[in-house]
Amino acid sequence: MCDQTLEFFWNRKQLTRRDAAEVSWSHAVNSRRALTRALTGPSHMIEADVIMRGRDPKEPIMAHPPDSDSDITLREWLEQVKVTNKGLKLDFKSLEAVPPSLTLLKEVLAEPSCPVWINADILSGPGGKARPLEPQAFLSAVSGLPGHIVLSLGWTTGWTAATENPGYDWNMVHVMERICRDLKHPVTFPVRAALLAQSFPQLSWLLQQSDR
Repeated sequence: MCDQTLEFFWNRKQLTRRDAAEVSWSHAVNSRRALTRALTGPSHMIEADVIMRGRDPKEPIMAHPPDSDSDITLREWLEQVKVTNKGLKLDFKSLEAVPPSLTLLKEVLAEPSCPVWINADILSGPGGKARPLEPQAFLSAVSGLPGHIVLSLGWTTGWTAATENPGYDWNMVHVMERICRDLKHPVTFPVRAALLAQSFPQLSWLLQQSDR
């Protein structure tokens, strides 16, 4: 976890130890009901998926494919989260949704006081069948964000039960390192937990390449 996110919650005495494992998450908060639960619950960070609505009016909404509509827009979601002490993570599922969403983010969170993470799968990973977002297009779009915003850059992955699933190989982490080498934002790497054991040397090497 990015140090500044950990320090945010530690300084507000929301953690019993200065340990990233203490930071709790609400995932897939893509509806009004789920957001209400997350905002009133104990989670420190709230994660949701962002796509463009599949019909008019075209605007960023909170949904995970194959869903194409939602009962809450990104603007409404941000307006509710910003008045809390929760951190937020926006997981982009389409490149189309990125520019209008970042415009909203800058508008609604003009003076953000909470941790903000921007996530996208930009490379193909072990077992990944979904198409990743084009890396340079995504990074170009987010390059103008304030420097404290964390970029969460991952791989598409898959998992098949009762079989031996491959881990993250050396080529995957080498490509990611080259992509991230000159970035100015803090970076974190979301990985599939079930693949950590067989990928430990590769992922450890990746983390050692930068202090960001």
